[in-house]
Amino acid sequence: MAHLLGGENLTVSFATRTILDGVTLGLEDGDRIGMVGRNGDGKSTLMRLLALHSTPDSGRVTKRGDVNVGYLDQSDVLDGDLTVGSAIVGDRADHEWAANPKIREIMGGLVGDVDWHANVHALSGGQKRRVALAKLLIEDHDVIMLDEPTNHLDVEGVAWLARHLKTRWRANQGAFLVVTHDRWFLDEVCNRTWEVHDAMVDPFDGGYAAYVLARAERDRMAAVVEGKRQQLVKKELAWLRRGAPARTAKPKFRIEAANELIADVPEPRDAVALSKMATARLGKDVLDLENVTLDFEGGEAGQKLFNNITLRLAPGERLGLVGVNGAGKSTLLRLLNGEITPSAGKVKRGKTVVTAVLSQDVKELDEVSDLRVIEVIEREKRSFSVGGKEFTAGQLVEQLGFSKEKQWTPVSDLSGGERRRLQLLRLLVGEPNVLMLDEPTNDLDTDTLAAVEDVLDGWPGTLVVVSHDRYLLERVTDHQMALLGDGKLRGLPGGVDQYLELREAALAAGAIGGQDSSGAGSTTAGGAAAEATGPSEAEKREARKDLNRIERQLGKLSQQEEKIHKDMAAKSESGDFDALGELNSKLQAVLDEKEGLELEWLEAAEILGE
Repeated sequence: MAHLLGGENLTVSFATRTILDGVTLGLEDGDRIGMVGRNGDGKSTLMRLLALHSTPDSGRVTKRGDVNVGYLDQSDVLDGDLTVGSAIVGDRADHEWAANPKIREIMGGLVGDVDWHANVHALSGGQKRRVALAKLLIEDHDVIMLDEPTNHLDVEGVAWLARHLKTRWRANQGAFLVVTHDRWFLDEVCNRTWEVHDAMVDPFDGGYAAYVLARAERDRMAAVVEGKRQQLVKKELAWLRRGAPARTAKPKFRIEAANELIADVPEPRDAVALSKMATARLGKDVLDLENVTLDFEGGEAGQKLFNNITLRLAPGERLGLVGVNGAGKSTLLRLLNGEITPSAGKVKRGKTVVTAVLSQDVKELDEVSDLRVIEVIEREKRSFSVGGKEFTAGQLVEQLGFSKEKQWTPVSDLSGGERRRLQLLRLLVGEPNVLMLDEPTNDLDTDTLAAVEDVLDGWPGTLVVVSHDRYLLERVTDHQMALLGDGKLRGLPGGVDQYLELREAALAAGAIGGQDSSGAGSTTAGGAAAEATGPSEAEKREARKDLNRIERQLGKLSQQEEKIHKDMAAKSESGDFDALGELNSKLQAVLDEKEGLELEWLEAAEILGE
């Protein structure tokens, strides 16, 4: 594979802290790399260096002369005075870009519902993000670097971006580097993972699931004494193994390795025990919406945001909400919390219900900005029960990533992710029995998300989560519902995958019916959905045969590999280094053949939808 760009001995320090210390790495054709690590450990710094948007204190970044790099920063870099069309395509005539099917597909996938003639400054945060993404993706870049691209995207937008990145280049062409907390996205699009920690970068083969497994194995082999971190990694791994079928379809040789690691790990939640505790705290009645209708705020007469919807929350219920932007997800939480009154219908609230809402902007912390982290929590309560265990405020704060030193940081100095963590803790120690989380994953790193999920596992109450992060939804909620933008609330027995199927069907139906809109590319999105077809039954039968054949071959190769290892150990003890060299060549040939078969397995599994 051809080398595209790389960094040599990169070192960056801020004040007295070293962020990166002598890091050397590179990107080659075919690399699909996800970058993970704790907030503040240097992920964005490393990406800016590799994109040549900043310079290191020492070391250098080099790239092949003809390599074109596209970079999407976390911050908003668009000119607010431009129209959407000008921001994306510049001065190009309509016929120039509209004749390009790749550009039309990007427009339909990202900005089909955005007013082409609106000024950028008038757009919402999510719309600005999609415009910036569209501007980047329509260009012919050899390397694409995306810093938190899924922020402000809904579930559908995240799924579209994953499909685009998977099909943008051939398998051995182009490369991308992405920083995101969205673990489903990392697993879906990445073939390598970089973990940034302690001023260094550790590379792993595979996406997020493979990274979690490899990290657990690395920690075990190195005998790392990190009890809390190791348990979280194992619990996360147990979820990956026991979760939705689409995520557990891994080759048998990987499943067996995972099973050994998680044999002693309990299910993430004791549903029966939590249900009993929740019922004791809440009684039978929690929150009910009965035939509720709500008019669009500022909309035309007769426009309904919700049209005669009914929702009944039970004690201990764990509900995930997905939906298109503007469908009313946050408004539904406000209805449940009693902040707004419906136009028609009733909101019934149990006598013992105590609600708490984690908002998207966490402005509630402004009132305590002069206090330190530990002072904010201790002001609420000094001890707290999670999963039947008692924690002091300091222990709970530490569990969600605030070290002993960080606990004394003023609230005003916290990052966005740290503010979100602190506000969640503040809500939990207030002991609500109905907790509502509005996009809780924004600005949180993957380790912190695992810690948050661990706390929520033992929380005995009713939980409602609005999120575009399908991994979190499937991990902490027991069922999901959708707001599809038609005023209705719909159950999703098939989870987030069913929601995406419903959206594709709706877009296809709109295109077939000849619907049009003023937004550029809107009918293109529908057309793309309508043209999408799955594999035929014949292709599926052939894929099943391939799977059986490949698994038999892999089993034989594993036996050969084991025998070669034993022979090598014997030759090593006898000092026969010539024979050892020959055996090593045989071993490499077996490993290469296994790698090729594993790729064939994954391709066949994808055809079957596994």
